[in-house]
Amino acid sequence: MSKVKQVKGRGIPVIGHDIDTDRIIPARFLRCVTFDGLGEQAFADDRAQSNGQHPFDLPHHQGASILVVNGNFGCGSSREHAPQSIARWGIQGIIGESFAEIFFSNCLSIGIPCVVAHPAEVKALQAHITANPLAVLTLCLESLMVSTGGKEISLEIHSGARQSLLAGHWDNCRHLASNFEAVRSTASNLPYVAWS
Repeated sequence: MSKVKQVKGRGIPVIGHDIDTDRIIPARFLRCVTFDGLGEQAFADDRAQSNGQHPFDLPHHQGASILVVNGNFGCGSSREHAPQSIARWGIQGIIGESFAEIFFSNCLSIGIPCVVAHPAEVKALQAHITANPLAVLTLCLESLMVSTGGKEISLEIHSGARQSLLAGHWDNCRHLASNFEAVRSTASNLPYVAWS
């Protein structure tokens, strides 16, 4: 697993509170067997209603890697397809006012840091990106700062999640598999596990 210490790239603002997982990836796309192709469907209905003016459709935001959102982002159902679609579009980190807990966990499980900033700072950052779409942001998990254009903003993230990302232990399944002998040893001493 790779360590996630910083994400550097252009930003993309998606403005609005309580953007739920059905808006991030509509339910009709959940029937897929793999997550391949979900990036093209991120915000599909919002994009259709915006007639090409949704941030994910604007030419100057193509290739952006840091999503900047408002409060309670990712609320609603627990679908893991939502962070998968965002990641497959190209997002590697998210800065927001707040995140729904399950969405936050689903992002963490694929190595996407979701960091929190003060609402006024988030709105200012969204305005800065809108005015300067080519500006480069650096989201640093070590210093817990995001910097752009000579300006820095303080960030917050749960300490356990931060440590998992920095140490490269964010993928629980892979972490378990890499310690298989320790798992086997523990399981062999449990009276209720039949190990074969």
